[in-house]
Amino acid sequence: MITVKDTVHDHIEIDGVAADLLDTPAVQRLRHVKQLGTVQLVYPSANHTRFEHSLGVYHLASRALDHLGIEGLRADRIEAAAMLHDVGHGPFSHNLESLTHRRTGKYHDDVDELLATGAVGETLRDHGLDPDRIAGLVGGEGPYGGLVSGELDVDRMDYLVRDAYHTGVPYGTIDTERFVRELTFVDDGTGDDALVLDEGNVQTAESLLLARALMNPVVYTHHVARISKAMLRRAASDLLDATPTTAAELRRMDDHDFLAAIRSCPETAELSRRYDERDLYKLAVWAEYDDVPARVHEADHDAETALEREIAESAGVARQHVILDVPPEPSMRESTARVTVNGEVRRLERQSPLVSALRTAQRNQWRLGVYAPRPATDRVGRAAADVLGLDPDGLVAEVRGAMPTTLDEFRDGA
Repeated sequence: MITVKDTVHDHIEIDGVAADLLDTPAVQRLRHVKQLGTVQLVYPSANHTRFEHSLGVYHLASRALDHLGIEGLRADRIEAAAMLHDVGHGPFSHNLESLTHRRTGKYHDDVDELLATGAVGETLRDHGLDPDRIAGLVGGEGPYGGLVSGELDVDRMDYLVRDAYHTGVPYGTIDTERFVRELTFVDDGTGDDALVLDEGNVQTAESLLLARALMNPVVYTHHVARISKAMLRRAASDLLDATPTTAAELRRMDDHDFLAAIRSCPETAELSRRYDERDLYKLAVWAEYDDVPARVHEADHDAETALEREIAESAGVARQHVILDVPPEPSMRESTARVTVNGEVRRLERQSPLVSALRTAQRNQWRLGVYAPRPATDRVGRAAADVLGLDPDGLVAEVRGAMPTTLDEFRDGA
C-alpha cells in the first residue's frame, strides 16, 4: 500500500491495481499538466495538476465503493478508471481539446488506445482487467461509469473542492464525504441500475450545482483566463499549420512540451512571448448572450475564422491580431442528476427550484469576447460590432464586480 499526503483529502491510501498504475508514464505525465491551465495568471497559487486531482478522484471513488459495498473485480475496474480518467488530457487540460478533436475525432475521455498499450495496458492485464472495459468506464458507460464520469461523479466532487482550495476562492466547498456516503444504485424503471442520491439529499445535490455556478465566473471563465486560453488555442492552431507537428502528437504533449514548441516556432513566437510575459491581448468586445445574433451563436469553427478575417480587414489590422471567442451554449449537466424523493427517483431539475435560477444566472454570465493587442482595441471593437451585428451600447459589461463607464476603462481590466 502507498500512502500519499494530500492537501484536500489528507492521507490517501492507494493499493492494488491503482498503486501499480501510479508510476506508469501515462499517469506520471499528469504531473506536468495543470488542472486549471491559464487560471494561474489570475490566481498565482492555482498550480495544482491533473496528477493530484487523479489521486483525489481515486480516493473518493474508493470511499464510495466502500459505502456501496462494491468489492472484488468490479471495484478494481472502477478504481483503475478513476486513477486513469484524465490520462487523455492534452496540454493545458481542456483548453486545446476542441482543436485536437476537430483534427483527430477524439476527446480527452477517448482513451481506448492509451489504455490498451504500453505500461498501462500491461498493468491492467496483469490484474485481470480488460483495457477496453476500463476505457468504457472512463467514458461514463453504464451505471458504474457514472460514478467516474456522470452527473454525480467523483471527478467534479474533487475538482470543485481542489480548485477552490488552490485559488483561495471559498465558493467550491462541498461536503464530499456526505456525497459519497449518500450515493446508491436503484432500478431506473427499465431494469437497469441508476446512480442516485438517497432519500433526503436534494440539498446535497443542490450544493454541487451552486458550487459550480459560483466558481464559474470567478475562476473558470474569468476574462483574463479566457483571453490567455484563446491566445494559446490560436498558437496551437498556428503550430499545427506551420510545422510537421500533428494533432495526435499535440494531444500527447504536456504543458512544458507545448510551451517549448510554440516558443521555437517563428509563426507562434510572438504569442508565446506574450503568454510568458503576461502581455495579453485586451478586450475589444465583451457582449452578453442576448446581444449576440443567432448566426454568431450558431457559427462553427470555419464560420468563426471567416468572421475573424472580416473583422481584421474592416479594422485594418493583421488577422493574427483578432481573436473571436464564442463560448458554447450554456449547459448544466448536473441538473439531470437523480435524487430520491418520497421513494421516487426524480431528476434534480424537476425537484429543485434552484435549477431554474442557476440556469438564468448562467445565461446572464455568458459573454462573447473579441480580443486584440492594446493599440488596436478601439478599431477592432468598432469593426467587430459592425461585422457581428452587435449593439454598441451593449458591449460594456461587468468585470470583477465593477461597472466601467468607458470602453477604455473596461479594456484596461484585462
